[in-house]
Amino acid sequence: MTPAAPVVLLLLGLMGAHATLPAVPSLAELRTAAAMAAGLCKTRPTDLVFIVDSSRSVRPSEFEQVKVFLAKVIEGLDVGPNATRVGVVNYASRVKNEVSLKTYRTKAGLVKAVTKIEPLSTGTMTGLAIQFALNVAFSESEGARVKSPDIIKVAIIVTDGRPQDNVKEVAQRARDAGIELFSIGVGRVDMNTLRQMASEPLDDHVDYVESYSVIEKLTKKFQEAFCVSDLCATGDHDCEQVCISTPGSFKCACKDGFTLLDDGRSCSACSGAATDVVFVIDGSKSVRPENFELVKKWINQIVDKLDVSEAKTHVGLVQYSSSVKQEFPLGRFNNKKDLKDAVKKMAYMERGTMTGQALRYLSDHSFNPSQGSRPGVAKVGIVFTDGRSQDYIGDAAKKAKENGFKMYAVGVGNAVEDELKEIASEPTGEHYFYTADFKTMTQIAKKLQINICKDEDPCECDSLVKFQKKVEEALQALTKKHILYLQSEEWWFVEHRRVKRMMTSIPNATSRRG
Repeated sequence: MTPAAPVVLLLLGLMGAHATLPAVPSLAELRTAAAMAAGLCKTRPTDLVFIVDSSRSVRPSEFEQVKVFLAKVIEGLDVGPNATRVGVVNYASRVKNEVSLKTYRTKAGLVKAVTKIEPLSTGTMTGLAIQFALNVAFSESEGARVKSPDIIKVAIIVTDGRPQDNVKEVAQRARDAGIELFSIGVGRVDMNTLRQMASEPLDDHVDYVESYSVIEKLTKKFQEAFCVSDLCATGDHDCEQVCISTPGSFKCACKDGFTLLDDGRSCSACSGAATDVVFVIDGSKSVRPENFELVKKWINQIVDKLDVSEAKTHVGLVQYSSSVKQEFPLGRFNNKKDLKDAVKKMAYMERGTMTGQALRYLSDHSFNPSQGSRPGVAKVGIVFTDGRSQDYIGDAAKKAKENGFKMYAVGVGNAVEDELKEIASEPTGEHYFYTADFKTMTQIAKKLQINICKDEDPCECDSLVKFQKKVEEALQALTKKHILYLQSEEWWFVEHRRVKRMMTSIPNATSRRG
């Protein structure tokens, strides 16, 4: 028994034999709670209108508690003209538009306006209030935005009694107009009326509290309802390099010098180079059928990152166990859909693990022009295995690399890391991967970066030649200048000596001349 077990049993004993433990929160609820705790919540752009019952059955002190509830919900929103706009409709026998969606641009001003609302203290015309919200509060003249999939419209109705008019039909018209309706009942409210007003699913849109004194406990529920996690901040994304937050979602981008691939997640430093890629997949009996399905998904994860087309990346697939089988050669499928469908259809071979034989097949057949390999195109082999090879792999692994193939080795479970390193190209740390569990292979797919750049970029070579030429010209100019300078210096010294000799040859010339 774990240390926590006695505590659980004690609690159950105190609660009684028929007590039940609270429901386990869903993953989505846990993520929302974590996002709220970390301050990572954002509210999707929303036009929100509170429809508040202030009929005579609601005492002034109770109405104050309703206003506190409204203020606390507002505090959890991103209030602003381009974020969430808030309006408040106050009703009894008549309806009063207390706050328009266009009026307040900040939380502080909005909360202050809410605190000043006074109860109307007459009858309970809830249907009339919903109709007013539909016709007036959610109109563009009052600040509502044009209908758009990026902006949601929400009404939260708070009431404590039975309406004196019909609500069913008008609530349906509001829902048909795209308004999401939440209904909150207090005390002796009619539950059937709450259900007639609310949107589906009713469990999410109908709430009840015993009295206004505990209405604040619904604050968290509505804060969570409007909370949209920043998926980039919480890490709930699969962008390879850059994640950009959008309302309720995200989009991926790449760093400077990289190109976003067709999968919308992966980045490539060079997207223009043609590449031949062949997968060599272990289909031995130790893999097991359920894991073999995971392997196929892993292959397609990598395919998603490749620029598959007639002119660019071609993909071939080989499966091996005690023998080797070519599932399809390079170039047979030139679009991702057909290629991934072919991978999904691959049947599991079972039997032994002859990795050396599979590597020899790769060198001798898979990258042969007769099997679709293109001359002058980069060659990449991706070898997957889950166990020790039953034959010698050294010579075949060496030959593949000597042939100029870029080799990646991926191992799972009982794969031998020394064998993986022997298969992998240099630098080994970038070309071999290992994980203990098939379920974590997706992480390898994210890490495995197939460099599809050509070894030499003609543009880069031209640039280098031009640069070298400029350097040589500059050096020649400097040398010439230096030589001229030396020559001029030498001339000066020669002339100086000549004049000096000439002057000494006529020592009294000056005195005689005087």
